[in-house]
Amino acid sequence: MLIGPERLESELCLPKPLRGIIVFAHGSGSSRLSRRNLQVARALQACGFGTLLFDLLTPEEAEIRANVFDIPLLSQRVLLALDALAATAAARQPVGLFGASTGAAAALVAAAHRPEAVQAVVSRGGRPDLAMDELGMLRAATLLIVGGADREVLAMNQTALRALNCVKRLEVVPRATHLFEEAGALETVARLACAWFLEHLRPGD
Repeated sequence: MLIGPERLESELCLPKPLRGIIVFAHGSGSSRLSRRNLQVARALQACGFGTLLFDLLTPEEAEIRANVFDIPLLSQRVLLALDALAATAAARQPVGLFGASTGAAAALVAAAHRPEAVQAVVSRGGRPDLAMDELGMLRAATLLIVGGADREVLAMNQTALRALNCVKRLEVVPRATHLFEEAGALETVARLACAWFLEHLRPGD
């Protein structure tokens, strides 16, 4: 499936039976082929969730470093992905967003602007400080997951948690750093994400 006028590359997986669909927004310097997001996606698929992984930027755009921090641009791309998903046979399924790093900020902004379309958000090592102006608007149930050793990002997420007015939770993975490369850390992220979406995505038709 190609997304938007830029024809962004994507991978849509729809297991059966289907509980809902999770749209991924990758972090800075990454792509839809992010190893970490693919691992989480596989865990979500095993729980019955469809997954949509897509490139937020074209190859040419990705070469411009400033674009990976352009949250208005990235959030617009997430909205385009939601529009593309709405045109598929899975349109009536409940939708969640999973974002990492700057992609998490884009996911939070997109969810704030589409409260009717997004029921839940999970942020992994996210930068919610880049979405502060929209956090108070957010209605989707929001889980912030941060590594315990990622102290600067943890402080950003603690500040963001106070700004959220929705159902919210901050989970700290002990000893994990920003990329969750420690043994078992990413498995913990996947487990937390699955539990959050199972709890907060209402069944579709």
